[in-house]
Amino acid sequence: MTTAPTPSNGMLLIISGPSGVGKTTIAHQIIKQLGATFSVSMTTRPQTSADVEGKDYYFVTAEKFLEHRDRGELLEWAEVFGHFYGTPTKPVEKALAKGHLMLLEIDVQGALEIKDQRPDTFAIFILPPNEKQLLKRLRDRDREDEETIQKRFAKAKDEIDMAKDSKVYDLYLVNDDLQEAITHAICAIRDEWLKRRSSANV
Repeated sequence: MTTAPTPSNGMLLIISGPSGVGKTTIAHQIIKQLGATFSVSMTTRPQTSADVEGKDYYFVTAEKFLEHRDRGELLEWAEVFGHFYGTPTKPVEKALAKGHLMLLEIDVQGALEIKDQRPDTFAIFILPPNEKQLLKRLRDRDREDEETIQKRFAKAKDEIDMAKDSKVYDLYLVNDDLQEAITHAICAIRDEWLKRRSSANV
């Protein structure tokens, strides 16, 4: 059973989905249209020339990451393709206390951890129209060799199965047409947000 936030509390929102499904594009529109605050993850993966420190990720060494984890300063964490990723707790709690909509773009494992701690979190999983389209999108990004693409494709299929089996998501949204998917996501989040605010003010 989910709990409604008090007027001073915000709403925690999770967006998940496999590589190539368009979740980041949808997340950016949620931030733009609903004024959501984006939770910047901490990672040990190398910073690329396109990455902005503190905007895309907080880049740290494995030693520093494990220190944060062991001090209980991460809401959730996971190891993906040999690198650690985690959600710092303080920025999330600070945004929620101010009544903000806080968006986390994380995987299924992370969603399970957070839902266990905060069952009132609203979670959306973005699905591809089908496996053929997912593989095409991974190839169309033209970022990696075929071997890496196939690894991502296999992981994506496992993640989709895990997401469906977990029952942790409030909405499973198929991204067949990007604009329609964005509109559907925005409407669902806005409706949930308004419903919670109304319940809290009764």
